[in-house]
Amino acid sequence: MKKLNKLFACLIVLFTAGATAAFAQQITRFGVVDTSKVYSAYFRTSTAVRNYEKKRSEFQDEITRLTDELRSLQQKKLEFEKNENSAQALKVEAEITKKKDYLTEYTNAKNVELESMKKSLQTSDEFYKKLYKTLEKIAESGGYSMILSLQESNSILWYSNSVDITDQVISDLGL
Repeated sequence: MKKLNKLFACLIVLFTAGATAAFAQQITRFGVVDTSKVYSAYFRTSTAVRNYEKKRSEFQDEITRLTDELRSLQQKKLEFEKNENSAQALKVEAEITKKKDYLTEYTNAKNVELESMKKSLQTSDEFYKKLYKTLEKIAESGGYSMILSLQESNSILWYSNSVDITDQVISDLGL
């Protein structure tokens, strides 16, 4: 009888372990990623973004310099007008008009150039290749069946912070 009880107990343990394993395999794990947060972290340290920021700063410095020149010329014009020297005031007015036109053209051209650089950064294949490899590694090692982007789907109405792997993605990307 004791042997029968032991055998019965072993069968119950095996059955329970088997049922638990089967049940565990049926649970689907989801993860969510705030891709805009990852994107910001990645490009904050990227050489391409630093180049963009440097260009933007250089352009702004030049615009500031040109604007200061215009202010100086406008001040000169006011002084000539105050001293009733209309011939000099007209010459300065012509120079002001010429510099204003140049400033407008320069600003428009540089804004187009910066916008083009920005779009190039946002569609970087290098970033997405790294992101997908990192997501794949995290999903496989963490047992996730699916990783969803918070930005790409309007169907995510609620999620638990326990499934948010954004910080792990940023860390694994070395950011």
